[in-house]
Amino acid sequence: MAIGYPNGKKRKVQTKDSVPVKNKMTNYGKRGMSLEEDLNETNAFYLAHERAVIHKKPTPVQIVRVDYPKRSNATIKEAYFKQPSTTDYNGVYRGKYLDFEAKETKNKTSFPLSNFHPHQMEHMKQILKQDGFAFVITSFSSLGVVYLTRFDRFLPFWERMESGGRKSITLEELQAHSKQIPYGLNPRLDYLSIIDTFF
Repeated sequence: MAIGYPNGKKRKVQTKDSVPVKNKMTNYGKRGMSLEEDLNETNAFYLAHERAVIHKKPTPVQIVRVDYPKRSNATIKEAYFKQPSTTDYNGVYRGKYLDFEAKETKNKTSFPLSNFHPHQMEHMKQILKQDGFAFVITSFSSLGVVYLTRFDRFLPFWERMESGGRKSITLEELQAHSKQIPYGLNPRLDYLSIIDTFF
């Protein structure tokens, strides 16, 4: 039933079909963050709470040409990678050297090994020889799951590919050889709690 107003104008009756219903504000928090953002935030938390000192390695770049239209507005016009980078992150935790590569995929059933490079595998082999702890963090962004795999357990999949075998790791294989890192608030991806189970 519509109620008339003193000015004589008819009141429009709003229905679900005629007017969008306002939903409660939905807080999606940090959905959509990349694995790198999650790890950088986690490492900042570890550093602030003196749990570990772990940083993302800068990519070595040789700057060749820079334009200076204004002193405060320099623009890099040409640059080259000096050398292949090794892994994404390194640092120290409980007196142990950590070194790891982090990759993500939108695939839901397997992780493509083409995301990794031979020089990264060689680098992590050298870390193991020096008694450091090398590992791989893989994110299935479509599934919202992240895994930590010790490098000694990851390497056989790479070697299988190198000898002509499968060019990816199935989700089931990864689950069998890895530990899932739970998402949290602070820290975002508490991978050190997983590493604690190995020491």
